[in-house]
Amino acid sequence: MSREQLVVQRARKSFQTGRTKPLEFRIHQLKSLLRFISERRSDIADAVKKDLGKSEHGTELFETLGLEGEIKLAVEKLAEWAAPRPVEKNLLTISDEVYVQPEPLGVVLIIGAWNYPWAVTLQPLVGAIAAGNAAIIKPSEVSSHSAKVMEELLPQYLDKDLYPVVTGGVPETQELLRQRFDHIFYTGNSTVGKLVMEAAARHLTPVTLELGGKSPCYIDKNCDITIACRRITWGKFVNCGQTCIAPDYILCEPSIQSRVVEEINKNVKEFYTDNPKTFEDYGRIINQRHFKRVMALMEGSTVAVGGDNDESQCYIAPTVLKDVTRDSRVMKEEIFGPLLPIITVSGVDEAIQFINEREKPLVVYVFSHDNKLIKRVIAETSSGALLANDCLVHFTVSALPFGGVGNSGMGCYHGRHSFNQLSHLRSCLIKQLKMEGVNSMRYPPHTAKKLGWARFFLLKQVDVRRLRRMALLTMFAGLAAFVVQNPNRCQVINPVLCFFRTKLSISIFSYKL
Repeated sequence: MSREQLVVQRARKSFQTGRTKPLEFRIHQLKSLLRFISERRSDIADAVKKDLGKSEHGTELFETLGLEGEIKLAVEKLAEWAAPRPVEKNLLTISDEVYVQPEPLGVVLIIGAWNYPWAVTLQPLVGAIAAGNAAIIKPSEVSSHSAKVMEELLPQYLDKDLYPVVTGGVPETQELLRQRFDHIFYTGNSTVGKLVMEAAARHLTPVTLELGGKSPCYIDKNCDITIACRRITWGKFVNCGQTCIAPDYILCEPSIQSRVVEEINKNVKEFYTDNPKTFEDYGRIINQRHFKRVMALMEGSTVAVGGDNDESQCYIAPTVLKDVTRDSRVMKEEIFGPLLPIITVSGVDEAIQFINEREKPLVVYVFSHDNKLIKRVIAETSSGALLANDCLVHFTVSALPFGGVGNSGMGCYHGRHSFNQLSHLRSCLIKQLKMEGVNSMRYPPHTAKKLGWARFFLLKQVDVRRLRRMALLTMFAGLAAFVVQNPNRCQVINPVLCFFRTKLSISIFSYKL
């Protein structure tokens, strides 16, 4: 029996004991994960520095800060997320208890990525723990220093049997994928995503695929180009361009191309100095294989900004490419590096057509003062997300589902969406063994009269909460009328009236929310 098979077997056996069911256990594990991040902050920063050349402050900003927020949110909201969720009834089930009960899926496999080795590996783990699952954590072998720290230190904080870390390369990952899981959560590229989905299909295992793609960025010629380029420069070159939601290419009219190049060049110097190679907050390409891949993408395009590189350090300067065509090599695959090509289009019509002729991206970016133009791009394109007049920041909003569509992925996570994604939302209906006369309409023989009653009882939806509010409103109106007609008894009625007034206000307020 392989190491991977033993680990999965141990996790499943531990899950089947029911230890993960109590919310107290889940909260304890989440708090332990938070303590891990707090106490091992320097170990995490050192590992990311060795892997990606990222500064300590950069690691905190882009790796651990959001992770801490996700954990605290899950701890605060877990009781609410895990509670039964009442649903609307029909007349046939009006006296029954009808609700959705979230329950754990079982054993989840989380395969992380190397570009943000902590954030994109541990954020799904937060959802897995909150939902009451066991989870096998497989960090990327490409970010080897982070994987080693995770393997050595995380088991000191979390339950070793329920949340083991498995390291290794392709053979170890393939062996894990041969095992049966209840859900697989993969972050990476679409090529490997297809292999993960193929392996999952053998066991009918559902998957969440957080992939990528070429996210376009359209700049309207009438927008504030200075601010637009400042935000695009930040979003593109953070983490040396190795961000799945980074703007992959710019679409703009020929009349503003020179201005866009000028503004981006100015911002590169402001953010990273005249020599980004020596600047602490500008990272490196993950390894030489990816360095050569990114460098090869520049073939056939003109360098307008940057272009400096050093293979020995895996360094590529922030680079803008012009004279890029639809058939240029840089437009054939996701860049995942600090290259920003500019494609000229005649306007928003051609930009929308250009986007729709390609695979659905993870994000569409649009910069414009015109709200109608932004709404049009939303209406006429499809992507995992759309962000207007900024870059990346939608990732920080836990209430927004983060995920792709089509070639950019399936499923989503963050906040409550992580909990739902890694839970089974179980339909529950509890009926009493009474009122059998009402049920007679569904028993044979089936007649036209029974069909008429069934149509009435089954198709008429009933909002029980609304009925309760209406009942409170009726009661309040009756008490108010009584007070008006019997002013001498107000001293007795007022406390009761105030109570129902408060209940009614809370009910109406909750309904509006």
